[in-house]
Amino acid sequence: MSNEDTDPENENAQEAMTDGSGSLAVPPDDETPSWGERKARKTGLSRLTYEYFERARREDQDLRQESTYVERDVLGFPTWPHEVIRNLSIASFFVGMILFLSATMPPHIGAPANPSSTPAIILPDWYLYWSFGLLKLNPLNPELAILGGQKIMADRTYGVLANMVVVGFVAIVPFLNKGSARRPVEQPFWAAVGVLGIVFAFTISILAVQNLVPMNLNLLFDLTFLLPIVAGVVTYAVLKTMREGYMYDLNRRYYRLRPPK
Repeated sequence: MSNEDTDPENENAQEAMTDGSGSLAVPPDDETPSWGERKARKTGLSRLTYEYFERARREDQDLRQESTYVERDVLGFPTWPHEVIRNLSIASFFVGMILFLSATMPPHIGAPANPSSTPAIILPDWYLYWSFGLLKLNPLNPELAILGGQKIMADRTYGVLANMVVVGFVAIVPFLNKGSARRPVEQPFWAAVGVLGIVFAFTISILAVQNLVPMNLNLLFDLTFLLPIVAGVVTYAVLKTMREGYMYDLNRRYYRLRPPK
């Protein structure tokens, strides 16, 4: 009997590569079947998914054992078959759930609309409330005395320009902030800008449905612009006070795990 047959390490390796029935779950790297061979075997998506997860686990385990770092290394896998099979499995699950829910709980169909009567309140879909609210900024449209108290442009035109300004600002923010921060506490200013924008989208949406809000219109209009500023200032102040302690803990952990050379 050879040494390879009695080597306990080889026996453990063989057991780790099997699926419990004695057959190899994942072939060695030099015997990995091609896409044509996989298709010819007709193993199905379930078997292919199992092989993907098993191989990913083995590769991750091998890299962990070979690594000299104390913390977990960032591992990368090729798109095919790793990412494709994983995403296909997740997408198939959610598509199946959607089909199941649509079959078991069909939506209720209400009475048809009456074309001869106009609803009292006409509103867009909820995710467009912020844009609809920008069309109601009539008090901000300036009136010039030189024109006899007339407005430079119509209120609708003013609202369309307000939409262009807001959308343009949102589009240009990624080009202004080119930092590598991954957490709000690392860049308090831009985190405050993000909170300000989210709160403003919420308040301007409430202004869009002002007919349904039991509040004075002038107070609602003032809160639409004051609350985002207050939220942004509070966010910046809180994150600024947390930043020093956070960076201290982060650097201490980093240099403990990876001492500087």
